[in-house]
Amino acid sequence: METTRRRTTHDANGKTPEQSEQAAQWGRAWEVDWFSLISVVGLLCFAPFIVFYFVMACDQYQCSISEPLFALYRGQTTLPSIWARAPSFSWSAAKIYAIWVSFQVFLYMCIPDFAHKLIPGYVGGVQDGARTPAGLINKYEVNGLQCWLITHALWVANAHYFHWFSPTIIFDNWIPLMWCTNILGYTVSTFAFIKAYLFPTNAEDCKFTGNIFYNFMMGIEFNPRIGKWFDFKLFFNGRPGIVAWTLINLSYMAKQQELYGHVTNSMIIVNVLQALYVLDFFWNEAWYLKTIDICHDHFGWYLGWGDCVWLPYLYTLQGLYLVYHPVQLSDAHAIAVLLLGLVGYYIFRSTNHQKDKFRRTDGSCSIWGRKPSYIECSYRSADGGMHRSKLLTSGFWGVARHFNYTGDLMGSLAYCAACGFGHILPYFYIVYMTILLVHRCVRDEHRCSSKYGKDWKSYTDAVPYRLVPGVF
Repeated sequence: METTRRRTTHDANGKTPEQSEQAAQWGRAWEVDWFSLISVVGLLCFAPFIVFYFVMACDQYQCSISEPLFALYRGQTTLPSIWARAPSFSWSAAKIYAIWVSFQVFLYMCIPDFAHKLIPGYVGGVQDGARTPAGLINKYEVNGLQCWLITHALWVANAHYFHWFSPTIIFDNWIPLMWCTNILGYTVSTFAFIKAYLFPTNAEDCKFTGNIFYNFMMGIEFNPRIGKWFDFKLFFNGRPGIVAWTLINLSYMAKQQELYGHVTNSMIIVNVLQALYVLDFFWNEAWYLKTIDICHDHFGWYLGWGDCVWLPYLYTLQGLYLVYHPVQLSDAHAIAVLLLGLVGYYIFRSTNHQKDKFRRTDGSCSIWGRKPSYIECSYRSADGGMHRSKLLTSGFWGVARHFNYTGDLMGSLAYCAACGFGHILPYFYIVYMTILLVHRCVRDEHRCSSKYGKDWKSYTDAVPYRLVPGVF
């Protein structure tokens, strides 16, 4: 693994005095309170059942999330009978998933990015990540857009020319594939957990809380790797889940065409808006290396299982719902939903672009036609090195401290609103994203407060609102 690192003199205990004072103040928790422990154990126990419940509700109860509960209450069904009716693990699904994951590993590891040489403005190839708490700067092979393009080109070629498999293959094996994704999610999470104890990639970036459940869920290693380039966080965050997101939606669209002889405008809108989000992710993958998932989160069950199971199954609920309920929106409803999604995307992308532009130019740029204002701050990494940073207070970043999340939530609401108002199930996504992003705001700001100290207080005084000006 290629890294650059600042060296400092350590004391007899292996740490500088500043490191001993500051190390616990940057990154995820070193100690776990009872509320956090209960939340962690609850998620470990119930998150897999939440995924199963939503998928089962569509498969057995036409996407009604209340009907299974009422049927159980009235004695019309039992938990064993619900379980028995659900498709089980199959070796054909295992073969499909093994081929899928292996193909994504091949694209990630064996085909260095050449897309940045062909597509103007795209940043790919070998890129530096952010500085880790231990003072390391990891290098990454950024080739997500290339992987997405190759994968989808083969999908389209198969659908129109080769006919190796049906475009509905994902939907047709959706529940058996769920068992396969769980196997991979738990396997990679357990491997990362054991690896952190026995052969960590960088021991100084490991965090042990003393609580086995928290360590397993939130991760111990910061950047676990195998060899020089296989980075667990970058691979599982971006592939196989996010590359699959748009393929899953295309499979839903193909199934709707097969069942009803046409594709509804609601399905098209969901496909377009979510594809825009996915493409934005891969176009800006180099920028993503500087975001909270890579910069602060350790790799554990939260990312390993979440990226394998939670993301592909619950982020695509709208398309799944529309297979069972082919909603045809009025022109006014369709236009309103599309505008909401596009405006949300514009805010999301413009906000992130302003921050990226400010960071790349070290503040020597123009935002909204004027020189940007900022709060200059300092922080100490775990190796004892002092570093300086600037917190932007201009443009959208002067409107709210996380206005990119506001745009993200607008887009999330658009996905759900495309499904009409017949069922609650498609709206799980906006509820989940609101909880996730509000929690992320609080988590990120607690981390920044510990990292920047009084400079963070100056920043929050300059930009008092988190998401919605005047409200929150």
